[in-house]
Amino acid sequence: MRWMWIDKVVAFEPEKRLVAVKNVSLAEEHLHQHFPAEGGLPAAPVMPNSLILEGMAQTAGILVGSVHGFREKVVLAKVVSATFERDVTPGETIRYDASIERMDDMGASTVGIVERWSFVDEAWAPVGRIELMFSHLDQNRAGVEFPEENFVFGENFRTLLEGAGLKKFVS
Repeated sequence: MRWMWIDKVVAFEPEKRLVAVKNVSLAEEHLHQHFPAEGGLPAAPVMPNSLILEGMAQTAGILVGSVHGFREKVVLAKVVSATFERDVTPGETIRYDASIERMDDMGASTVGIVERWSFVDEAWAPVGRIELMFSHLDQNRAGVEFPEENFVFGENFRTLLEGAGLKKFVS
């Protein structure tokens, strides 16, 4: 993973559930383009839903990868559904709560709940629900050869796991 859209793992139940958070800050360049001031209207920066979805994919992907000690190359295969109820703005924290619904040799399906913490409201509020499917590339039946090294779970990923005390789950 080249870009990380989660900052910290805050809860982990092996083979069941992983919870991660992302702090949204005006220091992130993508927020300045989404949406800039124009036509006399002030800027209205919001976290793009596509990046929120990617954060959930990373959270759920880590959970799925942990089941086999990150020996499998786990990739997002399908976004089954994604619904968003609220925007996330700078100064808020996103919480990704991912659970495995089904797991087999070919891959997994997950469901995730996204919430935001507003320091103004001092409460968690629902943002959306995301259902994803993942594939284990090493188990593909197309006969495609992939590099031996696990290019999915790279150094940034390992740093995130070490910070969460989860290094022991890496084979």
